[in-house]
Amino acid sequence: MFDRFIKLLDQYSELSNEEIEYLWKIRKQIPAQICRKNEIIFKAGQIFNTMYFVLDGCVRLFYNNNGNEKTAFFYTKGKFFRAIESYQKEIPAKENYQAIEDTTLLLFHKNLVRQLIKQHLKFKHIAQLAVEDELVTAQNMISSFVTKSPEQRFLELFEHNSDLFRNINQHYIASYLGVTPESLSRIRKRALMKEKN
Repeated sequence: MFDRFIKLLDQYSELSNEEIEYLWKIRKQIPAQICRKNEIIFKAGQIFNTMYFVLDGCVRLFYNNNGNEKTAFFYTKGKFFRAIESYQKEIPAKENYQAIEDTTLLLFHKNLVRQLIKQHLKFKHIAQLAVEDELVTAQNMISSFVTKSPEQRFLELFEHNSDLFRNINQHYIASYLGVTPESLSRIRKRALMKEKN
């Protein structure tokens, strides 16, 4: 399991033998959490003091808006996530995180993250890249909502994350795209027909 984590870190930055050895040495401080499909990982109102890494599976970030769940993002294999404001300011989080399929996470407590950054500059670089990756994704999502139709957003999501359409509840995708499940069904049919022609 841990060697898969080391390989997945390569997408952020290639590690030296010394850095890899250090991670193996402290691996007992990086617990794994196995989450079953639909299990809530973290609830709004709690204080986020852990950074998570998705080893396998998919995690949904959602907000509860007057009893309606609004999906904001999906984290898939190889992605870090945390409620940034809660993590940085130690205030209750506004967001919820849910495993939407069987998911394996690695947990990095805030103190361990500080220790890693002090020990090797490469880990600071990886942490910065992970935050930048999330910010760029958030910017792209805002831009997409402002400049594209639901059908265009659907095609973009399908192109970059086609696995989501096979593995998760379509209601979550509809919520993410800002449409009803019925509209998603119509958009999907139209888009796939266009692709065939």
